[in-house]
Amino acid sequence: MKRWEWAMAIGLVLSVLLSGMTAFAGECQEIRQETLRLHILANSDSAEDQQLKLAVRDAVLTQWGKEFSRPMTQAEARALAEELLPQMEETARKEIAARGYSYPVKASLTRMYFTTRSYTGFALPAGEYEAIRLEIGEGKGKNWWCVMFPPLCVPAAQPRQETPLEEEIYSLGTPTYEPRFALVEWWESLQKNR
Repeated sequence: MKRWEWAMAIGLVLSVLLSGMTAFAGECQEIRQETLRLHILANSDSAEDQQLKLAVRDAVLTQWGKEFSRPMTQAEARALAEELLPQMEETARKEIAARGYSYPVKASLTRMYFTTRSYTGFALPAGEYEAIRLEIGEGKGKNWWCVMFPPLCVPAAQPRQETPLEEEIYSLGTPTYEPRFALVEWWESLQKNR
């Protein structure tokens, strides 16, 4: 093979790879844009504070999770989250007090980075997501998170039901896609640094 033939072959392979990666990055971005996460930070890593974090999770999801399960857009879910932040904070505060703690709690709506997360049968790509954030006390403990909209969060005692986002995520494939996520993350970092 001549040099120009090698160059053409390599160029063709690279263009196929990059176009596939660009398309997949677009799918990942669409998932990020259509998702609202719930992120709860415990006061500390002590067993008691971690248990409290899970109790707050269950109280908030039991009280407010159904609000996000009705048909709506992500923009409507964001507006609903902004409207419900004070009530979610109060629900968390009451649960904390009911368990004998006096930690403050702060609820906010923020954009934050999440790493790739694998589940049985699907994975969520890393990247910046909109999130309802509940910070308990110092907020220095391990965190817990889920997808609030479309609703993938389930309190521990409730049965799960598949949602349209889960079907979309399943269509992306199983955790074997994580290497593709790594490539997409690399590609997106190159795009950001331009």
